Amino acid sequence: MEAPKAKKIEKILEIHGDKRIDNYFWLNERENPEVIQYLEKENAYADFIMKDTENLQEELFEEMKSRYKKDDESLPYFFNQYWYIVRYEEGKEYPIFCRKYKSLNNPEEVVLDVNILAEGENFFEVGSVAVSPNNQIASFSSDNVGRRIYTLQFKDLLTGEILSDQIQNTTGKAVWANDNQHVFYTRKDESLRAFQVYRHALGTDPSEDVLIFHEKDETFDVNVFKTKSLQYIFIASSSTISDEHRFIPSDNVFAEWKIIQSRIDDLEYSVEHYEDEFYIITNADEATNFKIVKAKIDSCGMENWVDVIPHRKDVLLEGFEIFKDYLVLEEREKGLLQIKIIDEKNRESHYLPFSDPTYTAYISINLEFDTEVLRYGYTSLTQPGSTYEYNMKEKTTKLLKQQEVLGGKFFAENYISERIWADSRDGKSKIPISLVYHKDTKKSATTPLLLYGYGSYGHTVDASFSNVRLSILDRGFIYAIAHIRGGEYLGREWYEDGKMLFKKNTFFDFIDAGKYLISQNYTSSKHLYAMGGSAGGLLVGAVINYEPDLFNGIVAQVPFVDVVTTMLDETIPLTTGEYDEWGNPNNKEYYNYMKSYSPYDNVEAKDYPHLLITTGLHDSQVQYWEPAKWTAKLREIKTDDHLLVFKTDMSSGHGGASGRFESLKEDALEYAFLLKLENKEE
Repeated sequence: MEAPKAKKIEKILEIHGDKRIDNYFWLNERENPEVIQYLEKENAYADFIMKDTENLQEELFEEMKSRYKKDDESLPYFFNQYWYIVRYEEGKEYPIFCRKYKSLNNPEEVVLDVNILAEGENFFEVGSVAVSPNNQIASFSSDNVGRRIYTLQFKDLLTGEILSDQIQNTTGKAVWANDNQHVFYTRKDESLRAFQVYRHALGTDPSEDVLIFHEKDETFDVNVFKTKSLQYIFIASSSTISDEHRFIPSDNVFAEWKIIQSRIDDLEYSVEHYEDEFYIITNADEATNFKIVKAKIDSCGMENWVDVIPHRKDVLLEGFEIFKDYLVLEEREKGLLQIKIIDEKNRESHYLPFSDPTYTAYISINLEFDTEVLRYGYTSLTQPGSTYEYNMKEKTTKLLKQQEVLGGKFFAENYISERIWADSRDGKSKIPISLVYHKDTKKSATTPLLLYGYGSYGHTVDASFSNVRLSILDRGFIYAIAHIRGGEYLGREWYEDGKMLFKKNTFFDFIDAGKYLISQNYTSSKHLYAMGGSAGGLLVGAVINYEPDLFNGIVAQVPFVDVVTTMLDETIPLTTGEYDEWGNPNNKEYYNYMKSYSPYDNVEAKDYPHLLITTGLHDSQVQYWEPAKWTAKLREIKTDDHLLVFKTDMSSGHGGASGRFESLKEDALEYAFLLKLENKEE
């Protein structure tokens, strides 16, 4: 079977006196039958190329699935007189949201059975579920396409009836006012930007909903939320580098909205409430790694902010949780997350002890305010995700729940994790790399190693456990995460040094990490693989243009590879809001810089690694045509006979297949691809 060849229709794109010829621009015509036909041909070709792995894919899928408890349930949490639980039943793909009144021994009430809602749907996802303060009505939202556009509905929990109110085109989140009659929600515009906040009165037609706030600046998104105290409702308006918050009391939906602090370029802040004050985490006053301030509710402008936790140059403050007598901080120092407990009565503080060389720790769901108990989560590359209860007064810890790994083959002591540091080419800093491998796996030039990276938006990929990953670890792979610039692993400056006109640092860090692993005899180029999704797909796409011989194979998941064209199209979701991340190519300096690294624009006539590229037809974050065009251009120009497999999920979006286990088939395909390449090398 021959690889598909997309037809070429010349499209000249011109700006700043520069012409780009895009022969595959036409693939963005979603409604064009020829486009669908091309995608289906590529899918058939992918099935043909991977046919010899069908048994392996099935084996991997069943193996991954077998590790999960089929009738699992979440850790119960208590809120407003009820214990809430999310559980799964054996043989069903979707969650069931439940509650029990006051005691876990009381009968279960089903708030929402998603399996019933998803009947007959190829894709189905619930965005959120929220119960009214009087515990009688549940709001819920659903998306049956995968574009993250949610329909908001309501269920009477006393009768089980789905109410007639149905609100289209929302972000999926609803916030209840304390009157049990009104909810606030956010709508999306044509580019899927969250831009308007509405107030809806139960029982009325959504056409009568009141527009509360319209964000006219296209670089800002809006969000609506309630404080932990339940006393205030907030509208947060945010860009990449700026925030503005306004609020009303939850008891008065008709109150005048007051602004905490008007937006200022490069001023970021978020807010929580405690008694007669707001606690604010912010980068004000050059607090690059953030600090916590507080202000009285009736005079909360920046001029009245008082430091609570000062800025520290070497510690990134990522979050906090307020209790009646305690303040809990989530900090990152030298890449590792720490949880700090501060006793507000005596101002004494201490840290929770963690021992793995690389790990993830985080503040979990803590809805109770007057308590000495903190729930926190912990996981590492060798330790399954766990939730602990920590008594902040007694300093005692109790394990509440740990992710079960079924099948009888997993023992944490059989796996080794490390954190090593690679030299960066600019000498500014060393690049942290987290690794895990089976204790029987020997480091050598013939050892397969999968290097994962992301490196954008300040998002940090921390070291955490994966049930799925065991399938390649047990087959002799080393798995590594490169904590490259563009994320915030080493603080805010680590992010700033990997965005805009410093974006190439992200790619070079990843390359340098790969070369370091080879130099330290963990693997060799013939057995080195890379994986990245979305902006991580941009990463691996750029890297193979710079260093096509460094990796034997690449898995690019929903990759953002047509950077220039996308960032020039303001109708595409995320574009205008992303100027502070990538730059605005309407400015010639940014245009030239983007063009110099954009994977699609830099495909050349040379040998490339083996490639598996995936996308979803309804992807709202990275449109399907970016990987489709990239695939077509690579097929046309590259000079090697290496595998190029392009797979489109015709019924999903950016997050892949819906359902609890269906997405494991995608993991099985990716691992089968890597193992197929390893067998070739053998």
